[in-house]
Amino acid sequence: MKKGQEYIGTIEKVDFPNKGLINYAEEDGKITKVIVKGGIAGQKVRFMLSKKRSGKCEGRILEVLEKSPTENRIPPCPHFETCGGCTYQQLDYDNQLALKSSMVKDIIDGVCSDYEYEGILGSPVEWAYRNKMEFSFGDEYKDGPLALGMHKKGSFHDIVTINDCRIVNDDYNTILKATLKYFEGKEIPFYHKMRHVGYLRHLLIRRSIKNGEVMIDLVTSSTYNECGEASKLSEENMLKELQEVYMGLSLNGEIVGFLHTVNDSLSDVVQSDRTDILYGRDYIVESILGLNFKISVFSFFQTNSLGAEVLYEKARNYVGTTKDKVVFDLYSGTGTIAQMLAKVAKKVIGVEIIEEAVEAAKVNASLNGLDNCDFIAGDVLKVIDDIEEKPDLIVLDPPRDGIHPKALDKIIAYGVDRIVYISCKPTSLARDLEILQAKGYKVEKVCAVDMFPHTVHVETVCLLSRKDIN
Repeated sequence: MKKGQEYIGTIEKVDFPNKGLINYAEEDGKITKVIVKGGIAGQKVRFMLSKKRSGKCEGRILEVLEKSPTENRIPPCPHFETCGGCTYQQLDYDNQLALKSSMVKDIIDGVCSDYEYEGILGSPVEWAYRNKMEFSFGDEYKDGPLALGMHKKGSFHDIVTINDCRIVNDDYNTILKATLKYFEGKEIPFYHKMRHVGYLRHLLIRRSIKNGEVMIDLVTSSTYNECGEASKLSEENMLKELQEVYMGLSLNGEIVGFLHTVNDSLSDVVQSDRTDILYGRDYIVESILGLNFKISVFSFFQTNSLGAEVLYEKARNYVGTTKDKVVFDLYSGTGTIAQMLAKVAKKVIGVEIIEEAVEAAKVNASLNGLDNCDFIAGDVLKVIDDIEEKPDLIVLDPPRDGIHPKALDKIIAYGVDRIVYISCKPTSLARDLEILQAKGYKVEKVCAVDMFPHTVHVETVCLLSRKDIN
């Protein structure tokens, strides 16, 4: 096989996250393994070999010649073929769950034996489940008209206007279309990622699933005065006009806040150098399992509120009895899990590195009348040395890359009877489970939870117990 050449093969299996395996038979009978992204097991595809080094080959799918037997429906979303947001809409939801469940089990089976795999729990709703979206301004092709939506499949630069997205409430689509219509024809350029010039960057929308509260944040650079439109209309008046547009929309929910965030970062991330409240307030309120949470524009919060209830119920089931126990919630975010447990625990201590998230956790604990929660801002690796209390059990919900090995050693040193590990990346979980097992813990139960229908992502909950108490 040669780099740059085209070949035909069948995807035999798909590993997390969406890495298809093709065993390609060369003319001399040699079998070469090729990894391709974006395929479905059973598809016959034409692909180009894009990388070949150290015996590893990677290819890029050019065309699907024959569909997989699991592709049993027409993707409902009109943007599916071009948008890079969803991957599995051509599979009905049962087939999506089966695929994700098998991926997780294969990964865990690779590092664990003699454990109970409980399968996968699906999202309560398949469509319109997201409570947050970040849309990007750009163009669909070089020097094309203004676009607002998601990145095109396989592209860093091109943006596809997504005005009929199916994984969000239609309020998102209405707001997006109104925003794009307002800026079309105006001399207000979008921000060019490579040249670092332009004004319009992102449109961030958060919407409470439970009560329909909507918050809109227009994210721009600070260069409005360099735009042609500045000679006709001040930035302040432009934002007032846009606010009037939003307030005149017919929505299912209610707009409770309109914000303007200035972001001059060179990287393509949504962050705030300054955020101004132009209307209402800078948060929405969401309810999960009977608790209320204030969610600010940049707060980390599970993007599927109803799916989060499924995830946390499973985690709470694994945690078990907490009466008169001290619980550590490490990598606690805005304290959602901690507050679920605080109602039935002696005390819960949450540790989170992002200070804003910690402050939000404190506010939410007060909102819910919980006085047995402490939240500490700092790196788990450093902070746990200074905590005087000792935990009776530990809940872990680390970032995608898992737990730093030194932090994991300190966690293990507590010697708690039970650990509940929640992971958004099963490969990182598997790596950490190897260490935990080597240090005296047994994996008892594992359950996958689908928080993100139609995408490659999946959550995993794992219960571990100390071997010497079995």
